[in-house]
Amino acid sequence: MQVWPGSSYPLGATFDGNGTNFALFSEGAERVELCLFDDEGLETRVPLQDVDAYVWHAYLPHVQPGQRYGYRVHGPNDPANGHRFNPNKLLLDPYAKAVDGQIEWGQEVFGYDFGYPDSRNDDDSAAQMMKGVVINPFFDWAGDRQPKTPYAETVIYEAHVKGLTQRHPDIPEEIRGTYAALAHPAIIDHLKKIGVTAIELMPVHQFVNDSTLQEKGLSNYWGYNTIAFLAPQNTYASSGQRGTQVQEFKAMVRAMHAAGIEVILDVVYNHTAEGNHLGPTLSMKGIDNVAYYRIEADDKRYYTDTTGTGNSMNVGNPHTLQLIMDSLRYWVLEMHVDGFRFDLASALAREFYEVDKLATFFEMVQQDPVVSQVKLIAEPWDLGPGGYQVGNFPPQWTEWNGKYRDTVRDFWRGEASTLGEFASRITGSADLYAHSGRWPVASINFVTAHDGFTLRDLVSYNEKHNDANGENGNDGESHNRSNNHGAEGDTKDAAILTLRARQQRNFIATLLLSQGVPMISHGDELGRTQRGNNNGYAQDNELTWVDWDAVDQPLVEFTAALARLRREHPTFRRSRFFDGRPVRREEGAPIPDIAWLRPDGSLMQPEDWDAGFGRAIGVFLNGDGIRERDRRGEPISDRHFFVLFNAGDDVVDLTIPDAAFSPRWEVIVDTGGALADSAPFSGGEQVRLQGKSLVVLIDHEEPEPEVDHSVAASLAAYTSPIEIIPAHAPQSELPR
Repeated sequence: MQVWPGSSYPLGATFDGNGTNFALFSEGAERVELCLFDDEGLETRVPLQDVDAYVWHAYLPHVQPGQRYGYRVHGPNDPANGHRFNPNKLLLDPYAKAVDGQIEWGQEVFGYDFGYPDSRNDDDSAAQMMKGVVINPFFDWAGDRQPKTPYAETVIYEAHVKGLTQRHPDIPEEIRGTYAALAHPAIIDHLKKIGVTAIELMPVHQFVNDSTLQEKGLSNYWGYNTIAFLAPQNTYASSGQRGTQVQEFKAMVRAMHAAGIEVILDVVYNHTAEGNHLGPTLSMKGIDNVAYYRIEADDKRYYTDTTGTGNSMNVGNPHTLQLIMDSLRYWVLEMHVDGFRFDLASALAREFYEVDKLATFFEMVQQDPVVSQVKLIAEPWDLGPGGYQVGNFPPQWTEWNGKYRDTVRDFWRGEASTLGEFASRITGSADLYAHSGRWPVASINFVTAHDGFTLRDLVSYNEKHNDANGENGNDGESHNRSNNHGAEGDTKDAAILTLRARQQRNFIATLLLSQGVPMISHGDELGRTQRGNNNGYAQDNELTWVDWDAVDQPLVEFTAALARLRREHPTFRRSRFFDGRPVRREEGAPIPDIAWLRPDGSLMQPEDWDAGFGRAIGVFLNGDGIRERDRRGEPISDRHFFVLFNAGDDVVDLTIPDAAFSPRWEVIVDTGGALADSAPFSGGEQVRLQGKSLVVLIDHEEPEPEVDHSVAASLAAYTSPIEIIPAHAPQSELPR
């Protein structure tokens, strides 16, 4: 085995066309061995002799793509001081760009003897460990161009690689549940039909399947258990696990981009799969525990846990920050992804203890010329003290707006005193984002997500039904803000089914017509159900996979129509907040860009918001008041809209406002279905809203008179009788 002096940069295994450079950071290591494995599992150990700035490295001129490898790191095994080095444990490279195999759970992958957490176990773990794979970095992108869709024009679709594709009848069975399946025309055509501009993939970084779940016959389906931040999950590849998963992922991205769809990754940088002091030793724990993880100051055997998973990444350490930033840049530059959604992002702001929006991580993102230019979405909370940080992230960031979700759910189930907050949420949540120089697009609006009820279950269940998870129903959120509308779960009652269908349309219409960036949870437009399970994290089966044979086609068509309405009318996707002035409009004053109206057609006054007078309201959206410009710098003008909401159970007659807003209005959306063929309404007339319904009216435009361009019409002047006027006729009789 030839071993040459290597380079300390870049970290990881880097094939240059001839050989491979290996580089591993460990400040506390005393000795590091690179371990190469052949196809039969035979191990060859290569001591890394060169070390620069705590980076151990070597160049092996004959190592080619497909080579499997790992590390053994020698150093003090002293848990009381935070050190957990043990060369008997094969360790996965944190910078591995591909991974082969899965963990085979047993005593071997743990650094202590079961039942004795302070002991040391020296069983060799190589046979039970997943291995890193040297990859071929070269790929024909065929002129791939990232869509770079502006936030205001973005519609996000949160999806699971396997769950979305596993049961699709038009996808060949051999590629279902994989990256290749996502690239299939059946998926891409559906996304385009419903107006999706960005697909947000649940975790695709290589993750670990928990032993506790496997013992129950379950699995870590969602994948929030990362072990390698640069490697695409190998079980989602149809082409193999020896580096070809990288090529398959890139091909999927290329296909999405060709269709104008961005790819956003849900990334988990807040913790890893190694857990707490009772967890396995798989990678960073054995490479440099105190550098990579937050250790309790008063007893370094234990880990600070703000994520609920056992450990938290030590973002106060520069090498841990480097790993995160290197990973982000890699996925943008090499894998061509278009953005990231950061799981439990508040944990990344805990440099010391408190959440700090000026933390080093955010400073590094802001100044990075690559990462700062892609979409950055925060899940703005974690489980630590003060972890709920909706509205408090830096200006470059957008956020999952949990308050939007809660308020819209409450409004449509008829909760009292939600009117004012509902108005704020559907107009971009200025109260959350304007103070930090952000705009409505900072709000990622959603009603449902992977975590919680599906949209169909939201209107079909009052309680969670999580027995299949094996936790006696104690897991999952208990306060779901849901409504079963008269029966728990499946029913044959036609009235209940009609109301449930209407409520699903109400939620989708509200989501797609709100200011901000809408996010649809995969399958909601199809009527997907999880039978009341609101925590499907461990259910890798038909309970969570989208059933494409049971599609609610009318709901698909409704979603597509509302997405088209949003796309064609910038009134519903403004980049700036509404001004709303004048609030008290006098006769003849200019029409404001937005006006809220009571059911009697009069303007809402400031004191009305707290009056609790009802659950019905109308909002006028001024198409001339957008005050924005298109990509060519031209002023944007649009039609006027009047959106009516009735969250109550009873029919409500809402009065159309006076002619100053628009002389006549026509109905273009009615979730209740009663006004579909109605004639245009005039100011002062009443629109009858069904209980639990939403109506959208657009200002009526008279059709342009048709011009007759026929030959006969062109000769009409010569074929019509000519009136002869006497020469002595008075001037007043001459034709004008």
